[in-house]
Amino acid sequence: QVKLVESGGGSVQSGGSLKLSCEASGDTTSEYCLAWFRQSPGREREGVAAADTDGRTMYTNSARGRFTISLDVAKNTVYLLMNDTEPADTATYYCAADVNVPCLGYYSGGYLQPPAPATFVYWGLGTQVAVSA
Repeated sequence: QVKLVESGGGSVQSGGSLKLSCEASGDTTSEYCLAWFRQSPGREREGVAAADTDGRTMYTNSARGRFTISLDVAKNTVYLLMNDTEPADTATYYCAADVNVPCLGYYSGGYLQPPAPATFVYWGLGTQVAVSA
């Protein structure tokens, strides 16, 4: 079992920044993938970014260029720095983990995209982000 605890959510004005954290504990292995997803009311859960112990990072189109994901392997913690936020970024942000494998991303439009939600077994409870206009 892997436990994921997110923190750092809150309210920010459009254009502002916010940094989310997700700490993994339990049966973490030497190789794993940690990812961020988000979901707003009435919408499906969508990928944001992912990072793995091989040093790779991947972003969805909505996050690329504005958000930065980083993985501190020593702390088993993944961060999501959200810059230049927009009201459309308002959602509950979830951390997810897949162990014993790197991130199983896929190429689309010339960019490596994060793995689909169904790839992940372990999920955190989420942290809320609200971006006001």
